[in-house]
Amino acid sequence: SAASDVYKRQVSRLLIWHGRNSYKRSARLGQFVIHRGLIISVIQAVFSAVFYFVAVTIYNGWLLVGYSTLFTMLPVFALVLDEDVSEEIAFQYPELYRDLQKGRALSFRTFFSWVCQSIFQGGIIMLLGLLLFDTQFINVVGITFTTLILTELSNVAFEVRTWHKLMVVSIVCTLLIYIASMAVLKSYFDLTFILTWSFWWKVVVTTLVACVPIYLVKWIMRRLDPPAYSKLS
Repeated sequence: SAASDVYKRQVSRLLIWHGRNSYKRSARLGQFVIHRGLIISVIQAVFSAVFYFVAVTIYNGWLLVGYSTLFTMLPVFALVLDEDVSEEIAFQYPELYRDLQKGRALSFRTFFSWVCQSIFQGGIIMLLGLLLFDTQFINVVGITFTTLILTELSNVAFEVRTWHKLMVVSIVCTLLIYIASMAVLKSYFDLTFILTWSFWWKVVVTTLVACVPIYLVKWIMRRLDPPAYSKLS
């Protein structure tokens, strides 16, 4: 009887707590990884379309490698540490687990919203980058790529429900690594331009235009149709 009780408690914890977290984290991580690849594809598509579909890539070499690894990997995978409710609330309201059967965390609606977000943010980054075009092509690369990195880090921060210290460390380390890479990858970044006020106000303005409307819409949607866990935490 005692062994049976222990078994039931362990199975309950495996399903109600670990199972629920695994499903929601996997759904969010998978869709975010798709978004991360799609947004840079949209930037390339807009760039090619503006220049009459010329066969030239806006980002190449170490920028593409860094984007997939050092510049975005840690914050994105830090999402697996997120928790929308505490373990106590998950056991107190087991119907939260039943809510997963509706498939709202991973559905056509959520996937379509991430696709729309990728198209909007990618288009804004590239079009504003060209609108704020300075004198050399390397400046456009520097502005748009820096905005892209800041946008992805902002997207990660906005998706977090419960902050973990490793999440903060991952974002800070990524920023430091990216700043250091600007000094190393001199063929991709014009340091004289990066150290000017003109570079940073263009990056900040582009990032805000790409992020604020998306976050505002998501905030309004959560207020109008709040998820079940938000009513309990």
